[in-house]
Amino acid sequence: MSKIHVTTTVNGEPAEFLCEPQESMLDVLRDTLKLTGSKEGCGSGDCGACSITLDGRLVCSCLMLGVEAEGHSIGTIEGVARGDELHPIQRKFLEHAALQCGFCTPGLIVAVKALLEKNPNPTETEARFWIAGNLCRCTGYDKILRAIMDAAAELRGEVAA
Repeated sequence: MSKIHVTTTVNGEPAEFLCEPQESMLDVLRDTLKLTGSKEGCGSGDCGACSITLDGRLVCSCLMLGVEAEGHSIGTIEGVARGDELHPIQRKFLEHAALQCGFCTPGLIVAVKALLEKNPNPTETEARFWIAGNLCRCTGYDKILRAIMDAAAELRGEVAA
């Protein structure tokens, strides 16, 4: 089988790559584009470690084919921070100790960013529902939820109490 040429945008930058028709977007990101922040936890869309955005919509990159990126905009964990400046979501994860081993953290942060772009003022129940597809085996979810709610408040311009 011959490789397919794909033209897309990754983290706001134009990108082109060649991939096999059956190659997952996760494999393209990690092996071809050398963006290794997205992790493969399950390969079946059950854990959320490989979460990315496709035109702003949250997807599991292990379930998406690389050829499906043609003409679309991909967002990964590498595009969340701006240079050395962490995004408020990343800072709040650190401040609230909402990570331990860090394997799930990139997928969670991408998912939370997608949530807050869609709904800047989620309830805790909405936040829980939104991250239900992201499994964390180390921390439990209380610190993660506190980080989400605190980041949402900061992004809305509210002063922390």
